[in-house]
Amino acid sequence: MPYLMFHTTYYINHIQLKRNKGMASQAYITSIFSHKVLYQRQLIIIPPFKGSKNCRSIFSSAQACPNTITSATEELIDTLSPLSMTDTVSYSGDRNSLILDHYGMMVIPPHDVNNRIEELKEYTRRALMNTSDSTMTLKLIDTIQRLGVGYYYEEEEIRKILKKLTHVLPKDDLYTVALHFRLQRHYGLHTNPAEVFRNFMDENGELKKSSSEDIEGVLSLYEASCLGSSGEDFLLHHKEITRRYLSRSVSKLSLKLHKNVVEGLKLPRHMRMERLEARRYIEEYGNEDDHNPFVLEFAKYDYNKVQSVFQRELVEVNRWWEHLGLSSKLGFVRDRHVECFLWTVGLLPEPSFSGSRIELAKTIAIMLVIDDIYDTYGSYDDLVLFTEAIKRWDLNAIEQLPEYMKICYQALYNTNNEICDKIKKERCLSVQPFLRKTWIDMAEAYMVEAEWVKRGRIPTLNDYIENGVTTSGTYMALVHLFFLISYGLTTENMKHLLDPYPKFFTMAGTILRLWDDLGTIKEEQERGDMLSSIHLLMKEENITCEEEGREGILQMIYALWNDLNVELLTPDAVLFRMIKVALNMSRTSQVVYQHNDDSYLLSVKDHVQSLFYEPVDI
Repeated sequence: MPYLMFHTTYYINHIQLKRNKGMASQAYITSIFSHKVLYQRQLIIIPPFKGSKNCRSIFSSAQACPNTITSATEELIDTLSPLSMTDTVSYSGDRNSLILDHYGMMVIPPHDVNNRIEELKEYTRRALMNTSDSTMTLKLIDTIQRLGVGYYYEEEEIRKILKKLTHVLPKDDLYTVALHFRLQRHYGLHTNPAEVFRNFMDENGELKKSSSEDIEGVLSLYEASCLGSSGEDFLLHHKEITRRYLSRSVSKLSLKLHKNVVEGLKLPRHMRMERLEARRYIEEYGNEDDHNPFVLEFAKYDYNKVQSVFQRELVEVNRWWEHLGLSSKLGFVRDRHVECFLWTVGLLPEPSFSGSRIELAKTIAIMLVIDDIYDTYGSYDDLVLFTEAIKRWDLNAIEQLPEYMKICYQALYNTNNEICDKIKKERCLSVQPFLRKTWIDMAEAYMVEAEWVKRGRIPTLNDYIENGVTTSGTYMALVHLFFLISYGLTTENMKHLLDPYPKFFTMAGTILRLWDDLGTIKEEQERGDMLSSIHLLMKEENITCEEEGREGILQMIYALWNDLNVELLTPDAVLFRMIKVALNMSRTSQVVYQHNDDSYLLSVKDHVQSLFYEPVDI
């Protein structure tokens, strides 16, 4: 099958490495990570995560190159500024994977990037604190969020600004009032929407004619209503009203307003994956007539700096995967850790969570191997043995397993213990029982699916979804992150917080499960897997058209978003960081699986490319 080819650029620093012209497909790449080894990569294959079943990619092997130029490598250690390297990425339908082949490099002059970022950060902070115009202040808060630099400013710092602005908002400006409401909800501040928007409503509770003619204001109200929660009839009603009104008006709008309305209706800002939105909006913001060039420069430098952090983490994940050796020992295992890492960036976009992203990528990679065993490779009798061994959680239990299962079990056991040891050392928490439970729950859920297949049973939609949330890895991923990033945990409150799993874990997992089905149904059918939420809904509701079934699943997802938004109204201080992760999981699910391509993998390829391998031009 022909390859789909495109080019990209990388960054490193200080050193020029030229292509070895005697090798058509080889280039020498200096590891950006801290160990002093020059890697030789002949073929680097880029991957997927799995909302559950479909992650079909690989990120290649890396071997120590014997002709290492140590002095050159040392120049790269601990640097955040980048080296530019031209690559080709191709999609192979036969392998169902993304392939990255390096073929050239060029030097980027070093810059004192960190100092410049600090200057621009402080400039932006002063602008936030000193701008007297409430609309301009709110637009700046919104802008730094969308540009991906909001993490530099403490949430409590922004909350104080938002609370202060409540008393000075222009009461007749729908755009500003709705923007303020949306930002308050985003930061966990609750206000009564009916009271907030009272001035813009007539005696019947509908938008006044004067307000409805303000398209920017109506769009701002629509975006705010997307943070509405179950039971907030005012917001749910006006979300539908504003959506219809904007859809009818879109053809009459100016070019800029038309673009903003179309993008907002397609994917509201509340549902956008943070780092991808940063990349997209950096380009858009620079074309706005009233953009602040210093804020834009800040965002560009920071984007490339964060990208270099991600690149270092990828090197570490790749090194771990190679050392683990599952793909070399087990012929059926595909290397998928770059897509696994894409999901960790979706869940934890802030660069400070570097260690947590690496650990989570490891667990997801192990999970995908186990999923392949249950889904396609293991016999039913072997799966029974494997499930019992995981439930026992004892290395002695592997003696009765086939060799390939022993290798996988050992990798799971050791990786889990390493993460538990890390949390014990860093946070003084003994979490082995909690992490072990997530793997046991997942193995039992996989076994439920195996029983359905063996007995030819078609589950109900509810049974399918309930089991699918577990097999998607949601509980496993969120419980691991719960211990890796949460503040305020104690031995006393851990069990209370996780037994049972918090409802918002389940909501986010259901959204993931449903988007997975919407985005991978074609690939699953080609593999012979006909069980999906779409077909089960069609069966139960007597729907004959698949498009109608897909629309029904979408409505379920939007209703779940309303339920998930409830968590922002009265957030638990200990759980608030995890609530944000659950929201990020839902955002990432939609971004990854909502695509127009024939293949889900092609969509993943584009996201991997822009987030990890293409810097923005300064």
